[in-house]
Amino acid sequence: MDTTPPRANIPEFAVSEIAGAIRRTLEGAFGRVRIRGEITECKRYPSGHVYLSLKDENAKLEAVIWKTSVPRLSLQPENGVEVIATGRITTYADRSKYQLVIDRLEYAGAGALLARIEALRAKLLAEGLFAPERKRPLPLLPRIIGVVSSERGAVIQDIRTTIARRFPRRIILWPVQVQGAAAAEQVAAAIRGFGALPPGGPVPRPDVLIVARGGGSLEDLMAFNEEIVVRAAAESPIPLISAVGHETDTTLIDFAADRRAPTPTAAAEMAIPARADLLADLAQKEARLRQAGRAVTERARRRLIVAERGLPDLPGILGRLRQRLEDRAERLAACWPVMLERKRAALHRVAQRLPHPREQVAAKRAALSLLAARKHAAWQRGLARRQAAPALARFSATPVLALLREKRARLEGLSARLASVSYQAVLARGFALVQDADGTPLPNAAAVAPGARLNIVFADGAVGATADGVAAPKPARRKKDAPEQGALL
Repeated sequence: MDTTPPRANIPEFAVSEIAGAIRRTLEGAFGRVRIRGEITECKRYPSGHVYLSLKDENAKLEAVIWKTSVPRLSLQPENGVEVIATGRITTYADRSKYQLVIDRLEYAGAGALLARIEALRAKLLAEGLFAPERKRPLPLLPRIIGVVSSERGAVIQDIRTTIARRFPRRIILWPVQVQGAAAAEQVAAAIRGFGALPPGGPVPRPDVLIVARGGGSLEDLMAFNEEIVVRAAAESPIPLISAVGHETDTTLIDFAADRRAPTPTAAAEMAIPARADLLADLAQKEARLRQAGRAVTERARRRLIVAERGLPDLPGILGRLRQRLEDRAERLAACWPVMLERKRAALHRVAQRLPHPREQVAAKRAALSLLAARKHAAWQRGLARRQAAPALARFSATPVLALLREKRARLEGLSARLASVSYQAVLARGFALVQDADGTPLPNAAAVAPGARLNIVFADGAVGATADGVAAPKPARRKKDAPEQGALL
């Protein structure tokens, strides 16, 4: 009996055979094609190949640009750009998928997503939500940091690790979806929820917020381009840091946030300073303060030394003034006799130049005699005129003569008084005036030095003499034997 199983009528193929057959079928059916779509999921690999996807509202087609074709492209592929790609349809057997091998790219106009984002950006910019003056400074050392992100994934772990390494702080996570239809509403609600927390409440209010998400395509990041999220970020009462995507990704929340971080790790570094940096900064400031204090003290000390050098030596000044005062006192005590002697000598010189009263009397008498002669001559002329003119007969000389007699009597009285007080009358009675060589009267014998030249003045002239010394006093005579002698003056 034959036990061999019957053969099926369906042919049997190996995997590689069927994959090759499908590939030949696609390439033969389509050949080179031109496809219009929006670039998404564009990635450049170190090998030089570029992998991307073309999509429209209903489908997505994966594509690749080999590194040999990249230099010949007229534009650089970027996410969100609507292009017309020229290439051929083929398969990738290792993953059982088909793809478009692109060798030419052309612009087909702005993509729908980018156009929508740009329109919303222009609208919010006109409202002032992106104005620089709305940006607030971040707190230096926040106590609590709020994070709006997914509770799963590497983003929250990177933030926790960075904060724990730099300066451990309390972190409050508000878990949200970061992709999908409900992501925008959840992110906006989380931002507003953190801002509505009362200070000092059961749930502490954060000092700074971080809205974070990892990298992705433009479609993946669309939740952070929604108007509700952007307005919530602009209205947040808490300073907000946007850390959505990677450094090359830009979303509208970046413009409304107070600070933009290229990565979630960088956002954590912005939110909290490094403890080592703070300690180093404090140490540096302490050193600078100490140095400044020492410099100020040194400058004050130098100024004090300079001022001390400029201050006068009070004990020395007082000593010099005391010495000067004593010198002036000695000179003052010695100058009085000298000054009196000088004044006496000056008075003597002036007295010698003064005219003698006798000479003045003689001069007055001569002037009076001249006036008398002139009067007599005038009188004679007057008599002659009287005799010549009858009108002069009535003139009387009696008043004039009486006036002359009165003046003569007064002059004679003054002359007698002058003669009575003049020392000439005393000399005429037998007395003599003794003078030194300079003409100074010597009233006492003690003032005459032995051998001094003397000038003895008598009534009729002067005689020079030399002093022999002081004579011994004679015994006093009885009063009745003493001749009477009148006063000199």
